[in-house]
Amino acid sequence: MKYTTTFAFITFILAGLSCDIRTEIKDSKEETGSPKAKNIILLIGDGMGLSQVSSRFFNGDGNPNFGRFNQIGLIRTSSSNSKITDSAAAGTALSSGVKTYNGAIGVNPDTTLVPSILEYAHENLLSTGIVATSSITHATPAAFYAHVRSRGTQEEIAEFLLEGKVDFFAAGGIQFFNKRADSMNLLSALTEKGYVMDTTRLADQHEAGQKYGYLFAADAMPPMIQGRGNFLPDATLAAINHLSKNEEGFFLMVEGSQIDWGGHANNEEYLVGEVLDFDKAIGIALDFAEKDGNTLVVVTADHETGGYTLGSTSKETSPGNTTNDYNQITGAFSTTGHSAALIPVFSYGPGSESFQGIYENNLIFHKMMEARGWKEVKK
Repeated sequence: MKYTTTFAFITFILAGLSCDIRTEIKDSKEETGSPKAKNIILLIGDGMGLSQVSSRFFNGDGNPNFGRFNQIGLIRTSSSNSKITDSAAAGTALSSGVKTYNGAIGVNPDTTLVPSILEYAHENLLSTGIVATSSITHATPAAFYAHVRSRGTQEEIAEFLLEGKVDFFAAGGIQFFNKRADSMNLLSALTEKGYVMDTTRLADQHEAGQKYGYLFAADAMPPMIQGRGNFLPDATLAAINHLSKNEEGFFLMVEGSQIDWGGHANNEEYLVGEVLDFDKAIGIALDFAEKDGNTLVVVTADHETGGYTLGSTSKETSPGNTTNDYNQITGAFSTTGHSAALIPVFSYGPGSESFQGIYENNLIFHKMMEARGWKEVKK
């Protein structure tokens, strides 16, 4: 059976990596002393360039949470084989610190498996979590726990959750667990592995040390303009409250997945609604970090989508004559695909000063590792 063969092979390979990971990090702690950051929260706005961030300053109520950061940088996002990256290669760069080819999840250009920061955290007894508005098996979330040659193999990606390295996850994607080509029911398999699974609602209370999995849609969650509600900020808060019970610390990745899809559709209402929602999740993370004092918050994106920009509104003043109204902004798009634009990085907390400057996207991983006092395995 494909699952048994694939899963056994991956488990064998990662078991070897895990031993190396734990040993290397132990040595690093002895060299560097206490880590700067006990917890790390990485928030990724998929497809979110600077204009997408700027849109928050002209839409919504209150002050944008983006404005609460003092440490700001920029990243270059090209993949190993393309000037313009896709989410899989960019997600792998952010999660594992390597540039790889478009479509790759958790593997090098030669398809060698590379450990993610979530896996480093798990092997060293931190709690881990993933929250996304896409399917849990979509490219960006998958890059933090799976290792496959192609992002399109979502049923295979789902199997990696059986390894139990993600302590809390909330997203869509039920069909990749219970309506599979191999007829397996991974929802039951996850329950057998010790997860409390729920496909209806977030629980009000979570027991320390217990693993939880929430899947609320067949594939992706509904867009904000179709009534998704407060899923993303609520799930972010639930994840932080649960994972922070671990005295060793935690790593959490939160993705505002559908900013990207609004850009692909050249739909400004869709895009702006997703940015507003993502900004709420950022606020949840910052509120916790400010009170905690030992949490690093990093906000960035995998790439920009749509070539989105904020321009003045052209208005007709008389037949055949127009003028630009600089008091009314209209969004415009230059592509339905991704772009090569530089991507902003916002950071707060211990180690945040290292995220300033202009650098390659894979350095995000290395900077987070350094902030936690970890030294990655060199192969």
